[in-house]
Amino acid sequence: MSYQKGVQILEATVGVEANTSALFPRFPLKIDVPSLLTDFRDMVEIPFGRALDGCLVLENTRSRQTEYSCSGRKAVFRGPLLKLEKNASDIRYSLWGNQGFLYRFILYLLEWRHAIFSFHAAGLYDKRNHVLFVVAGGAGSGKTVYLLSGIAKGLKLFSTETVHFRFEQNGLTWFKGSLVDNIRLGTLIHDFPQFCSPEIAAMSGGEVWQKKIALDLAVHQSDEDRIIQPRLILVFPRIEEGRAEFAAQGIKDKRKAAKAVFDNLSQKIAESVVLYDHLPLPGLDNAALAEARLKASFRLVEHGSIGLVASVLSNPARCWGDLLEG
Repeated sequence: MSYQKGVQILEATVGVEANTSALFPRFPLKIDVPSLLTDFRDMVEIPFGRALDGCLVLENTRSRQTEYSCSGRKAVFRGPLLKLEKNASDIRYSLWGNQGFLYRFILYLLEWRHAIFSFHAAGLYDKRNHVLFVVAGGAGSGKTVYLLSGIAKGLKLFSTETVHFRFEQNGLTWFKGSLVDNIRLGTLIHDFPQFCSPEIAAMSGGEVWQKKIALDLAVHQSDEDRIIQPRLILVFPRIEEGRAEFAAQGIKDKRKAAKAVFDNLSQKIAESVVLYDHLPLPGLDNAALAEARLKASFRLVEHGSIGLVASVLSNPARCWGDLLEG
């Protein structure tokens, strides 16, 4: 391979080898809907080396067939990769897209090489009371509503989409995640106009509920890049328009709480996806990783810093209920 580059996200490092530099990501990353910046705080370029956590080999060919293999730390893609990138119907599901391969490979390496586990969640921090709110769930669960309303109530942004943690000698440590969120234009214009710039407000015509934009919320971020042993409020929400009341139900059975945590932590690593509309990729999970993740899930819900693990049903306006009152 003629071209080599190293990339790092959080503590995970990947060496990328390719037969054309056109296959490499462009630095600095752009803030847009398909960007990895909607998953992680940053991706930085580092020197290439054989001792990095993972290796990604990319070979662009004229063949119509695309080949993929992944074994341990090494993944190989071979085929008409540039053509696939150009013609993809949804570039989020690509090598570098925010639902694509590197996103999942990084989560896998963070667990395997660094014992860092990652919630599919938004994170908000109350510094005065040393409380971290983790709002966990997939698309449509209500993370964005919690995120914007929480910031409006004075909480600081810790992550928009991925919240990382690790058990360390000095305590349970949480790592800052992404600072950019993909938000429906209608949500911004109609529900949270205080976050709208004049440019966003001018986009009010047309199908605002079908279009998403990438909103940079870095101005609202916490001062801390790592938070050690905060009181944790872990919420699994279901937000519905028209629901009359806020209802929070504590998940007191540790087995059920651990399963809810495990399911969320596993989602993106275990999930199979289709890249470039044609290339099916099985999940990156394995038995050893899953066992370690389940142990971490039990350890988390039994940890002394846990304040609450709860499922919440609410409408958008009342989603916080009494959660901010302790």
